[in-house]
Amino acid sequence: MRNIMHTPASGVFLAIVGLVLMGFGIYRGEMSVVLGKAINICMECIGIG
Repeated sequence: MRNIMHTPASGVFLAIVGLVLMGFGIYRGEMSVVLGKAINICMECIGIG
């Protein structure tokens, strides 16, 4: 019996779910929050901030 997670349809379904969730996060304004945190982490690693 074939595992359901190894079918091409499951990959397409998971990609669509991921895109929908990314769109929802962008709609809520989470993109700017994540970008701000990423900039702060990079500045700390480099030693500038």
